[in-house]
Amino acid sequence: MPDLAITSLKLSHFRSHRAARIAAHAGPIAIYGANGAGKTNILEAVSLLSPGRGLRRAAAEAFARQPEALGWKVAAELTALARTHEIETWAEPGESRSVRIDGKAAPQVALGRVARMLWLVPSMDRLWIEGAEGRRRFLDRITLSFEPGHAEAVLSYEKAMRERNRLLKDMVRDAHWYGALETHMAEAGEVIRVNRTAALARIAAAQEGAETVFPAADLTLTAAEGAEAPEGAEALAEAFAAGRGADLRAGRTLIGPHRADLAAIYAAKGVAAEQCSTGEQKALLISLVLANARALAAELGAAPIVLLDEVAAHLDAGRRAALYDEICALGCQAWMTGTGRELFEDLGERAQYPEVREADGGSAVDPR
Repeated sequence: MPDLAITSLKLSHFRSHRAARIAAHAGPIAIYGANGAGKTNILEAVSLLSPGRGLRRAAAEAFARQPEALGWKVAAELTALARTHEIETWAEPGESRSVRIDGKAAPQVALGRVARMLWLVPSMDRLWIEGAEGRRRFLDRITLSFEPGHAEAVLSYEKAMRERNRLLKDMVRDAHWYGALETHMAEAGEVIRVNRTAALARIAAAQEGAETVFPAADLTLTAAEGAEAPEGAEALAEAFAAGRGADLRAGRTLIGPHRADLAAIYAAKGVAAEQCSTGEQKALLISLVLANARALAAELGAAPIVLLDEVAAHLDAGRRAALYDEICALGCQAWMTGTGRELFEDLGERAQYPEVREADGGSAVDPR
């Protein structure tokens, strides 16, 4: 069995699933069924065993099965480096999401210390050609996989920035109102920059020399035009202070890690990712997820859990087979979805094949 794996997953009133249970296989889990049957809902439930809002970034109330709206719950047993953990996450109607680990209440960030998780979903296919916000989220998910405390730095920075932006919109000019907020933003912002830079270095090292059919990407942390932020907390605080005039005119903070961007170059061709074909862009994304998994496996002694939603449909037969071989070679538990079992035929007996189908106005899981 992989050193990190979910062995049991239970859903209660989650999305289209009134009740579902999967006794998970040690290897890849290839979930198949018709479009709209509820396959992605299972992956989304698994993603909530990590910090954040899950792979679709939904609010807690959106997970509740309709029309009952009774609240929802996801429970799992997970093995991590020979230790077994019981994880529960849920939300009652009108309440925020709660987490319990081994019977004790815990903050969401604690989930990142129990299990590392990566995912790739169809909405990310346009990552390289849409706005910088999506690329920042992608980069922060990579960073969070290496450094669970990164989430705390991001939340701290964003909270202070919201308060500063409120002052800017209210046209407050008294410097005393800004000083403490800018110091706090600068300290958290430097942690964010250092964490992101270190994560990119780890990805680069994991790609170097790796034998894979997926193309390597050269990644660079950049800034929006005119939004270059200095390095170091003290220099960043000074830049915030110096930029108050422009920020007052704009009504928002114009520099800082919230304006960073992720640039990618198809290394073998020297072509920017946004100029690559759709197939090449997808291959670059898969390459980065695999590199992230290799780096984590090397550093932690356990490969992360990987979620791949509808990934097989966007690859030719050769690359599908290569992807499955690489996942198995990594020794990671991969939860994958597809419309038909034939998409996973190259996995053979290495995988488990739950079928999801529509039933009684919702979803049913046949573990097979």
